[in-house]
Amino acid sequence: MYFIDTHAHLFLDEFDDDRDIIINECINDGVNKIVNPNVDIHTVNGLLSLKNKYPDIIFPAIGLHPTSVKGDFKNQLTKLYDLIDKYNFVAIGEIGIDLYWDKTHFEEQKIAFETQIQWAREFELPLIIHTRNSFDVTFSIVSKYSDISGVFHAFTGNYEQAMKVIERNFYIGIGGIVTFKNSGLDKVIEKVPIENIVLETDSPYLAPVPFRGKRNQPSYIRYVADHISKIKNISVEKVVETTNSNALSLFF
Repeated sequence: MYFIDTHAHLFLDEFDDDRDIIINECINDGVNKIVNPNVDIHTVNGLLSLKNKYPDIIFPAIGLHPTSVKGDFKNQLTKLYDLIDKYNFVAIGEIGIDLYWDKTHFEEQKIAFETQIQWAREFELPLIIHTRNSFDVTFSIVSKYSDISGVFHAFTGNYEQAMKVIERNFYIGIGGIVTFKNSGLDKVIEKVPIENIVLETDSPYLAPVPFRGKRNQPSYIRYVADHISKIKNISVEKVVETTNSNALSLFF
């Protein structure tokens, strides 16, 4: 049994001291594909260097994270766009709307989001969408387009929102949050078909129980799979087989 982690950021500073060790642990634990969404123009070199070192494990996505949308966002978008046809990116992301930390650049976030949706349409790539405290506005933008697909990353919405996502031909990205006691996500996942879910860790963030509060890593994805199997009363093998098939059809 092998795993696909559809969302991790192994190029970030949190892994500078032991990145190679962590990736080798992933390999040894059966995590053989890891999608790494970019953050901004400043993280591209680290992302591509990691891809070059581990071309069979690391699969990069390109985009401007909503919390990185500031006054220079148009300049960043121009530079990022110029990279798309030069490298083998598997998605446009991580993009979207974030209204949790700061709403100062809300209008700019919407412009950046729609711009990058157009990239996905142009290059026929899936989207990796960030929706922290912003599901309604994010979904309203996505709903303008009938020819896009991808994943709503780190999904924390309710069942009705989950079904809206699925009806728009998107997957639900589920990671460590599902293991949190009071997240309420277990009630949603119980009803959402496994055929509409992909697994992710969001490393180094959102480590699952029993590692909550510590640095996350892709090898912990097995805890997510195990928890989902208990929620849905199906085997871990079924969870992994189906979510892997979903990830392969979306990104590879």
